[in-house]
Amino acid sequence: MNERIELQVEGMHCDGCETTVGDALGRAGLGDVAVDWRRGTATGIPTAAFEMSTATREVSAVGYGLVIAPTPDPAPDATGAGYDLVIIGSGSASFAAAIKARDLGATVAIVESSEIGGTCVNVGCVPSKAMLRAAEAYWKAGHGPFAGAETMAGGVDLRAMVAQKDALVAKMRTDKYQDLLPHHGIDLIRGTAAFVDGDTIAVDGHLVKGFRFLIATGAAPWIPPIEGLDTVDHLTSTTALELDEVPASLIVVGANAIGLELGQLFTHLGSRVTFVEALDRVAPFEEPEISEVIARRLEAQGATVHIGARIVAAGRAGSRSWLDLSSPKGPVRLEADRILMATGRRARTAGLGLEAAGVETDQRGQVVVDADLRTTNERIYAAGDVTDLPQFVYVAALAGNVAAENALRGTTRKIDLTTMPRVTFTSPQVASVGLTEAQAREGGKRVITSILPMSVVPRAIVDGDTEGLVKLVADEASGHLLGAHVIANDAGDVIQAAVMALRYRATIDEIATTFHPYLTIAEALKLAAQGFGKDVATLSCCAA
Repeated sequence: MNERIELQVEGMHCDGCETTVGDALGRAGLGDVAVDWRRGTATGIPTAAFEMSTATREVSAVGYGLVIAPTPDPAPDATGAGYDLVIIGSGSASFAAAIKARDLGATVAIVESSEIGGTCVNVGCVPSKAMLRAAEAYWKAGHGPFAGAETMAGGVDLRAMVAQKDALVAKMRTDKYQDLLPHHGIDLIRGTAAFVDGDTIAVDGHLVKGFRFLIATGAAPWIPPIEGLDTVDHLTSTTALELDEVPASLIVVGANAIGLELGQLFTHLGSRVTFVEALDRVAPFEEPEISEVIARRLEAQGATVHIGARIVAAGRAGSRSWLDLSSPKGPVRLEADRILMATGRRARTAGLGLEAAGVETDQRGQVVVDADLRTTNERIYAAGDVTDLPQFVYVAALAGNVAAENALRGTTRKIDLTTMPRVTFTSPQVASVGLTEAQAREGGKRVITSILPMSVVPRAIVDGDTEGLVKLVADEASGHLLGAHVIANDAGDVIQAAVMALRYRATIDEIATTFHPYLTIAEALKLAAQGFGKDVATLSCCAA
């Protein structure tokens, strides 16, 4: 197999030059061509037909000069030889950036001090959703809705559930991260990184230089300062997934996505769960109608909800923990076997030596970046949860891809969050994309809305689970969809249709007249669109 070669190209001055030179080298038999006009280089893999003389002639014919340069080692060592891109962190943003950089012909190193794979595969999306699905299956086994099909829930062996989850995590970490390193030719440097200056980091004492750097160290659970909390062995979103026994009672502080998911997980497994939320409703950033539905479901399953509650102090009484609240109902003391703090996540920047590199952070400790994901040091970029971008793995991955290209090619790609969906994996699921009604009105738009209860959706009726709704927000004048908000079974899958509708600026009439398969939850989008002008409850099945 031929090795990639590097050529020096004289006379390039813009992105268009890259295309012209790349095409010329392709005609000369160079495969997998990557051209960087700023660095004056072109790399590629010679085919059997490739000859330097032909390449020189083809490039000269389009107005450029070509000389062959020494072929660099595909994987420089960590002793200071240098890489085109050095990435600190090994999560989704990191790997997306590394793969993109390798596609561009760059040499890449990832620096990681802990488990490879970052938050999502190790302690976030993958393990939590695996446990959520198991807990939901257990709950449904004891609460079957169908006559003649009796089900029964047996016992809960949390240790076995956690072991299965851990095995899944280990496999995905190997398959989707570790094994990709040699496949793409990415170096992994083990150790703790800190910037020495703007173009060098120290990794456990070894100096590593880079043409560009990417900070992708992610975020970690954040615990607010609460008097006495340090005396309580409280759980976080990470440690809650490592328990080997279901707590008889559990207080969950925070009723946004993470708190709702983990709180309902333990509700499903048999814990008596109490939610404490400082804002005026659970799921406080969703539509108010959605907050009402999820609060009603939690309470129906035996949970207790305190909203508008501020924690005054915490402590222990024997084997139990307690919280004192200041709430609209007055002072309240809560006691439970365990307390889970689901109060958000903050960027991991401590110990990175950012001051030495001239990289600024904001008041929350997040790395400050511009629209191109460049930090206050033009050689250093940042992506993912370490910045102020929304903390979703798919946003982090896109940011890593964009940051790598901008860093290495001098491009100015931007991230458009207009059609970014979000999903909370409760039961029923919550999924949203676009503007809420309040956001649209605050933005000066005149809007119309349609709220469709799941009680008129045939699939929900057949399933015997009609709790939920779809809310659509549209521009009153043009009819363009501005936002879609769903709480229903499989809402996370349904929302993708609304993402595409927003992406291609569909109107509510276009949604209403588009085929939606009967007896799917996705049909609810069509029915909600019809609801702008009709009483859907009076329509026959599939009425157009």
